[in-house]
Amino acid sequence: MSEASKGGELGRRDKRRRGEVAKYDPEALGPAKKGPIGQFFAPVAGFGVTISSMFRPTVTEQYPFEKVPTQPRYHGRHQLNRYADGLEKCIGCELCAWACPADAIYVEAGNNTADAQYSPGERYGRVYQINYLRCIFCGLCIEACPTRALTMTNEYELTGPTREGLIFEKQDLLAPMLEGMLAAPHPMVEGSDDDDYYRGEVTGPTRDQVEWVRERRPHDPTLPTARPVGLAREGAK
Repeated sequence: MSEASKGGELGRRDKRRRGEVAKYDPEALGPAKKGPIGQFFAPVAGFGVTISSMFRPTVTEQYPFEKVPTQPRYHGRHQLNRYADGLEKCIGCELCAWACPADAIYVEAGNNTADAQYSPGERYGRVYQINYLRCIFCGLCIEACPTRALTMTNEYELTGPTREGLIFEKQDLLAPMLEGMLAAPHPMVEGSDDDDYYRGEVTGPTRDQVEWVRERRPHDPTLPTARPVGLAREGAK
């Protein structure tokens, strides 16, 4: 083939790639042709996975007597997280409920006040429910959460004797109070705003927060274990 004819053929191929529909070729779309050995084993090729599994050791998990740990990113029961000073991360935006494809999450927001500050900013999740009869554990809700308030734990034992018991309320989903935290409601760290909380600059409750709770709730169980920090925000003067 001359150089001119090769160039013309190449030009037609390039033109076809730029939008011209090529002629249907069933052989090009079909499986590759097998050689003699491939044709000989073709009738039993579908049993390859089955035959190879016959020589693997059998592993039986003795559940529930022996519980095998799940993978670190396993999608289990949900958890509503807190900041280091004890305020809740949920701001009641309802984005998790909108993202849920199974309509398993129900959220009602409430307004924070000077005497009842549950989360940084203006609102908090007053009502939070997850219906585990509907939940498919897809994780779309935690991806939609703008404050990382909602995450998923490794807990997978969620069965119960009643259907009502599988509708988890806010108190069932809130993360446990860690040592050093101060239970809400209480004011935000003095001189801070919600952006400081979102950036992780709040490292714990301050003395003013502890005194505020002590004055209004002297028998709060978190007061003895609260650990006031001198500098609640990194770089604060």
